[in-house]
Amino acid sequence: MPKRIPQNELDAVREVVAHFSEGAAIEEISCALVSNMPRRTLQRRLALLVEQKRLTVEGRGRSSRYRLPVIIGAVRVVLDAVKSEARGEVYVPVSPEAEAIKQAVREAIQNRNPVGYNRAFLDGYRPNDTFYLPEETRQHLFEMGRSTDGYRPAGTYVRQIFNRLLIDLSWNSSRLEGNTYSLLETDRLLNLGETAEGKNAFEAQEILNHKAAIEMLVEQVAEIGFNRYTILNLHALLSDNLLADPQACGRLRTIAVGISGTVYHPLEVPQLIDECFQQILDTAAAITNPFEQAFFAMVHLPYLQPFEDVNKRVSRLAMNLPFIRENLSPLSFVDVPERAYIEGMLGVYELNRIELLRDVFIWAYERSCKRYSAVQQSLGEPDPFRLRYRALVAEMIIEIVRGGMDKKTAAAFIQQRATQNVPQEDLARFVEIIETEAMSLHEGNIARYRLRLSQYQMWKKMWR
Repeated sequence: MPKRIPQNELDAVREVVAHFSEGAAIEEISCALVSNMPRRTLQRRLALLVEQKRLTVEGRGRSSRYRLPVIIGAVRVVLDAVKSEARGEVYVPVSPEAEAIKQAVREAIQNRNPVGYNRAFLDGYRPNDTFYLPEETRQHLFEMGRSTDGYRPAGTYVRQIFNRLLIDLSWNSSRLEGNTYSLLETDRLLNLGETAEGKNAFEAQEILNHKAAIEMLVEQVAEIGFNRYTILNLHALLSDNLLADPQACGRLRTIAVGISGTVYHPLEVPQLIDECFQQILDTAAAITNPFEQAFFAMVHLPYLQPFEDVNKRVSRLAMNLPFIRENLSPLSFVDVPERAYIEGMLGVYELNRIELLRDVFIWAYERSCKRYSAVQQSLGEPDPFRLRYRALVAEMIIEIVRGGMDKKTAAAFIQQRATQNVPQEDLARFVEIIETEAMSLHEGNIARYRLRLSQYQMWKKMWR
């Protein structure tokens, strides 16, 4: 009797393949798997998945590439969509025009007409004359997204909410690619460097790459814009250690690519890709309204597919450029349903229609505005006293935890160190702040003191 193959092994292989939108060779699948699976074992698993029609294979022998037989290479997108229809689908509110697009892209792929890149779609756009977003929509989004920091240096607002944005945007942008990390797992990965148990290395790398790319946008706010330096480097950071060819990071593609689950075929001629890429950048840079500029990038960067992979991720971060620059609320795709986003992109790919994606964009921006308005209110005004002693507070908290002090020892230490370093008039309040901070430590806030979880857990046993 043949040995039964565990379902979790088949699911793990299929999940890895889901992250390769252009298909994966067996060597790529093997490297991305968490477990060390022998090559012959992996071959048998792949053969069974193909037999079950859960994967498709193209080519023979060493040139074989495996891919999902579903929409845009993300298994969770299709499975979740099927489940959602059975229980009442979660979607964004859409206009009648957007509803028509949604129904069109849900037709069986055999009923949709194959199309190539339509340069007239790009050529027909005239900055500050053509508008994808109506004037009332642009004004509405401005009223929602503006902050009191509008007249301060670029990047002031985003720095106030940076820690929250870093987690939100890294998680949501990765989630829209099928990443299975939870929000809390993403938080721990970014703040503590801890990978989630049972998740593959690809997913952790994808999230960490978002962190690096977001940090670049915020740290280099004075230099970034819709130019080659910014977009190519965004791609290099977002695709780091994720592409089969490392030299493809930050470089326009010179090979043909396909997108699973769609009838759209991107440009193949490198010279034309380069020309259209530069035209997109020049057009975007000339747009004066930040919301129109962001949405134009959301539409045209993925439509061109200028890179071998990671195109949509680049667009999701690039569209935040005008928001960061003008101190508007950023767009982090909080709560955006995966299927709505994907079908909006399919409407652009196959029909050159933007109405469904526009509805997704508007809803997503409104949602993000509400999130960061609440975050900013919770922050309140910075306490000048705490700011003045910030470094000393951090130094002492670190010493208390790493030294494994109990409450009695810590009280004596705080009093002694404070007396040595703080003026008499500030002493009582400073001691109160340190003691309160020590008592308020928990797993969710220790990263601000660069403490490891193991250090905190060991200290907590002594804290009595």
